Amino acid sequence: MPAIHLKVSGEENPALAQELVKTISILTKEVLNKKSEITVVTVSFIPNYLWFVNSQSLAELNQNSFFLTIKISDSTNLKDDKAKFIERLHLSLASILGNLHPVSYTAIEEMKADAYGYEGLTIEYKIINNKISKA
Repeated sequence: MPAIHLKVSGEENPALAQELVKTISILTKEVLNKKSEITVVTVSFIPNYLWFVNSQSLAELNQNSFFLTIKISDSTNLKDDKAKFIERLHLSLASILGNLHPVSYTAIEEMKADAYGYEGLTIEYKIINNKISKA
């Protein structure tokens, strides 16, 4: 049940946002094995003149960047899966955004199952309830 927030440099662009969300959602499903129907992605655009790396704006550097945060349930993916996701995401977004600054981040935040949920229920409850209903 990933909750994803993408900050991308540049002016607001709904078509670009849609393309980025589609790419991110596919990678989340393929690499991290997360269900599309409970994946949420939000996108924020930050003007290049307000995005700084080493005290220089991306406008000055004439580059683009992104910062993606994804929240997933703790211990549901191997280290190799997470590394592969970060690598493929970076390559995919670099291809879409073009002229990507190397200081573009992906952060995977693992949330404890008893402190994370949707539909008003924790993931821990959903796991336990799923096991009971299958018994």
